[in-house]
Amino acid sequence: MAASGAESEWLLGYCCAVAKPPSWNEIRANAQVFATRWEGATDENAEAQTFWNEFLGVFGVDRRRVGSFEARAKRTSTGGRGRIDLFWPGILVAEHKSAGKDLVDAEQQALDYLDSIDQESFPGAIITSDFNRLRIRDLGGDNVPYTVSLKNLPSEIDRFAFIAGYRLRTFGDEEEESANITAAKLMARLYEELSRGGYEGHDASVLMTRLLFLMFGDDTGMWEKALFSEFIETRTQPDGSDLGPQLAFLFQILDKAEDKRPTHTDELLMRFPYVNGRLFSDRIDIPVFDKQMREELLKCANFNWALISPAVFGSLFQAVKSKEARRSLGEHYTTEQNILRALGPLFLDELRADYVTAENSLQRLERLHDRLAEIRVMDPACGCGNFLVIAYRELRRLELAIVTRIAELEGNGQMVMDVSALVRVRLSNFVGIEYEEWPARIAEVAMFLADQQANHELARTFGQAPDRLPIMNAALIHVGNALRDPWNDVLPNSLCSYIVGNPPFIGKKARTDEQQADMDLVFAGWKSYGNLDYVAGWYAKAAQYIRGTGIRVALVSTSSICQGEQVELLWGPLLEQGIAITFAHRQFHWSSETAGAAGVTVIIVGFCNEATSPRDRVLYDYPKDKEAPIALTAKAIGPYLTTNDPIIVVKRKAPLCDVPLMSFGSMPNDDGLLFVDDPDELAATDPIAASFIRRFYGAHELIHDEKRWCLWVNNADPTEIAKSRVLRTVAEKMRAYRSASTRTATAVLADFPLRFGEVRQPATRYLALPRHFSQNRRVVPCMFLEPNDIAGDALMTIVGADDYLFGIISSSMFIAWQATVGGRIRKDFRLSAEIVYNNFPFPKPTPDGIQKVAAAARGVLAARAEYPGASLAVLYDPTAMPTEVIYAHRELDRAVDKLFGGPRFATEASRAAALLDLYAAYTANLLTPAKGQRRT
Repeated sequence: MAASGAESEWLLGYCCAVAKPPSWNEIRANAQVFATRWEGATDENAEAQTFWNEFLGVFGVDRRRVGSFEARAKRTSTGGRGRIDLFWPGILVAEHKSAGKDLVDAEQQALDYLDSIDQESFPGAIITSDFNRLRIRDLGGDNVPYTVSLKNLPSEIDRFAFIAGYRLRTFGDEEEESANITAAKLMARLYEELSRGGYEGHDASVLMTRLLFLMFGDDTGMWEKALFSEFIETRTQPDGSDLGPQLAFLFQILDKAEDKRPTHTDELLMRFPYVNGRLFSDRIDIPVFDKQMREELLKCANFNWALISPAVFGSLFQAVKSKEARRSLGEHYTTEQNILRALGPLFLDELRADYVTAENSLQRLERLHDRLAEIRVMDPACGCGNFLVIAYRELRRLELAIVTRIAELEGNGQMVMDVSALVRVRLSNFVGIEYEEWPARIAEVAMFLADQQANHELARTFGQAPDRLPIMNAALIHVGNALRDPWNDVLPNSLCSYIVGNPPFIGKKARTDEQQADMDLVFAGWKSYGNLDYVAGWYAKAAQYIRGTGIRVALVSTSSICQGEQVELLWGPLLEQGIAITFAHRQFHWSSETAGAAGVTVIIVGFCNEATSPRDRVLYDYPKDKEAPIALTAKAIGPYLTTNDPIIVVKRKAPLCDVPLMSFGSMPNDDGLLFVDDPDELAATDPIAASFIRRFYGAHELIHDEKRWCLWVNNADPTEIAKSRVLRTVAEKMRAYRSASTRTATAVLADFPLRFGEVRQPATRYLALPRHFSQNRRVVPCMFLEPNDIAGDALMTIVGADDYLFGIISSSMFIAWQATVGGRIRKDFRLSAEIVYNNFPFPKPTPDGIQKVAAAARGVLAARAEYPGASLAVLYDPTAMPTEVIYAHRELDRAVDKLFGGPRFATEASRAAALLDLYAAYTANLLTPAKGQRRT
């Protein structure tokens, strides 16, 4: 509704009282009051003049001193006389219409009067309104109209900056587009220009951080719109020669309170506020700029940074760093959705649920507000602060909902005298540890800018917001090594509420000497840790830090720490220390905001001390990687991220059940000398050597059906060897190669120069399985081979395997077991005898069950045989798997699932849970595994 007389008198009285334009914080607050008061007004005749009086009052301008209503003017189109609704000579003309009328017509009417206005009084802008909208046309700029709804006026008030005496800038639609990737590329190009001249290191870190702050401040109301851009455009030479010294002086000004600045400081510089917060206090060397560097900086400055969330600053940071640096530090940057997957179940979901329960009770709302004020969050691998930014933003949003609801219940509405008292979620409650200085500084700035945005949201509701400049309250980002520096020195655990983060993803082979020393320090006293991923150090450090507290933790990690041998190495000791998994996200794709950035497959594990863990745990399963997860509630979550009590599968030298042994294939150890490139050519030149040629299978040859040939010379007649020139030559070279080895076992083999280094070739038909294969193959790609097919050491072999065993291993149950307890080589599955096969809990089948599985297995082999030219790679390509093979495997899964208590299991996680339960029963001697029968 329109403003009352008393409200109008208050606003005009305020305007007359000020001696200078109000601050931007005050202007935004006034705009919020104005927008609220005029909501719903419709009648032009009754309210228009009051509307414009109060609109100018938003900027501290008394309309009676600067302009007049109903100013006489001549209309160019008719030659007749008319009246301008509002005329402020040299500044603006305004035309007003009733609600819903066409503002284009109103603007054309104003334009019709312009020819009659003399040059000295000619306005710089036309503003039209129908109460619900304001349309501005900058006559001295791009002359393109822009319409602002009354509701959005507080956030768009900078467009009317000239009314308060500030410089008016125009912004086209291009600058309004959401362009995170564009921003990243702009920053990257700017950094490249700086580094082109060798400007890197500490000073480059500080400079880029300051520039980012200034550009964001230009577009988010920390000072007048585009003031930094204006500074570059009007106070520096086009060739960039003086840009460095000018920036240095600007930084000095920003670090001084207004009353301590030199008397004759440039008026443009005086329009910048005092920043403080140590951001501009350090003196740094400024690079020598050239024309190209200045142009790149201007491109960045002219971008609309208000569209960029501080949460993507990590992606901007990633865009300006080398690939080598990213690889060595294991950095991964994330989308907000992925960050919320950790923060939601860690604490946000619970707080939001508590708000819904409390929203009609003042007392409960105030208690919840008290809880928010006490929350302290630490990210011990914070990078650019993405997790802290999102956590802070979401808590501020919840706090805004709480204080808004309290105001509603108390009947205060927007009559809040001191809005700063409403903000109790403080930046200083958010703490990070970061190894590198640059991302740490970015994190500090990102947190401050997140605070600015949260304050804008507060202003939209209550008409005012805390003024954060100069900076007095900031997040604490400690620059140091999180695996060496005591966390209690950064934030005492008695004060910490939650730990969350995304530590570096680095495997054993990629660790530097320093990182290995970090591991040695963290895992001192542990029985074994050498094969753990680097990220495991944060689990061990967190477990030590939270001991005896109620702190909850959520860490993003490589899935390998919950697979294979790492489960025993890491989770065995953690479970002994009383750590309990409270929630987890099973494996899913973790993507980055940065264009072209490679995604990774990760898990999220939430944990705390068992004594303070919730009764119900939640496991998020991703049957289809890119779809929303299925939330499974359970009483416990095991270290393999299944809904089981904690179970750890340990290495076993013999099978748990009565099944044939699995063995490695034979290892050549030959420097390639035992392999034959062209069997036909050898047959033509040396028939004796050719008689020893056999087809060789490694993992690649088995899966892709690629032909490779080797010499298989075992217990051959010496006279035959003596007659073969090729065999004698190979023997001489092999003896020399093996004798030269520093490895004792290899040197001993020099006495057997024509034999494989390790011979384990089956003497009968056998089942061959690759030791490594793609995670995209949801079936183990195995096949039967004959004794003359030589299995290399990249294969596992099972002598005595029958159709039933082939069926079990080719089923979804077995691949679920492999995916759960097996190790990985990067993303690929790593099949092992000791962990996977020997521990697989084969069911107790009936003879009928055995026959049905065997029959279904033969059906799979028959379906594969229909495509004689197709390799296993083609047959089990997820995008090209033949229909007959798909149906055959479905029939096989039905038969196998029934043996495990089916009829069908819905997800891989449900299969894994059933298998682990059976494994626990076998290893606890609750059941006796079935003694195998000879099966044909």
